[in-house]
Amino acid sequence: MHVPDGFFNAVTSVSAGVVAAAGVAVCLRGARRELDDRTAPMAGLVAAFIFAVQMLNFPVAAGTSGHLMGGALAAILVGPYTGVLCMAVVLLVQGVFFADGGLTALGVNVTIMGLVTVLVGWGVFRLVAGLTRGKVVVAAFLGALISVPAAALVFTLLFAIGGTAPIEVGAVAAAMGGVHVLIGVGEAVITALTVGAVLAVRPDLVYGARGLSKPLVLRGAEGETTAGETTAGEPQPVAAGRGAFKPFLLGGVGVTLVLAGVVSFFASGDPDGLEAVAENKGFGDQAADHLFGTWALADYGDVGGIPVGVAGIIGVGLVLLIAGAVGYAARGRGKSSDQIKV
Repeated sequence: MHVPDGFFNAVTSVSAGVVAAAGVAVCLRGARRELDDRTAPMAGLVAAFIFAVQMLNFPVAAGTSGHLMGGALAAILVGPYTGVLCMAVVLLVQGVFFADGGLTALGVNVTIMGLVTVLVGWGVFRLVAGLTRGKVVVAAFLGALISVPAAALVFTLLFAIGGTAPIEVGAVAAAMGGVHVLIGVGEAVITALTVGAVLAVRPDLVYGARGLSKPLVLRGAEGETTAGETTAGEPQPVAAGRGAFKPFLLGGVGVTLVLAGVVSFFASGDPDGLEAVAENKGFGDQAADHLFGTWALADYGDVGGIPVGVAGIIGVGLVLLIAGAVGYAARGRGKSSDQIKV
């Protein structure tokens, strides 16, 4: 659902930009409670993984495709504040280097695909996890499922307020909501599988799973101690870390590169949900040419004749470096995670 330039008037674009900037600023402060010297690399890995999987459009209806948004997944893996930062980096790299999402619409995209998906996905996840007594994968599925149509409906609301073409709000809302419910099913499956896979290998690295199980109690000659005990009020991990973190990080990067460099060749070429609705409802022509639309990497290499897999690998590298740097910059000073072995 990358919004192009031209869909929104200047007032709405600037207003959304202010909201997005304020949200990112708040999250830069909030991420200090979620990141430390050892967990900061997870921000880079999660952002790069979301970038790679967003390239893998899957068919959802006749002539329409969808792709992962990733807000719920990011929030569950690294926390809601850090999740917003990950999404902002992904959208920035896509907009600047790959002409995917407009530059004047960057604030709209960060607001819809970053803030809304993270807030809704994380909120639903926490609610369901509480009601199901810590069934993390089920909660992740439902959080991701609901976050996508929620973002679609927020887009419709914003377009009704400041769109550059007259639309019938009810019809567009129904169309956007309908197709994005289908896309949300794909989002939910990808999110649940990813969270389940990380839980199976390193449950201590799933931020959303902290505090949902009793901490591990170690009994020794000096009495009982709690593994991974943190300061009062901070969530506990599900279990102590299993193995070293570096192999997990390298394995995650390897999987991400395969997705972007190989699997991307098999992605659906059909228009995504927003593009299809815009064409069907008559406002697709409002899209303006991207300022960087002639760059070699535009449209993931299609403009410059670069194979999509090569463009994907370049994008993964950029996102990994930028998001990792942001994670280190935003981390809490002096904190360390005793549960994660380097």
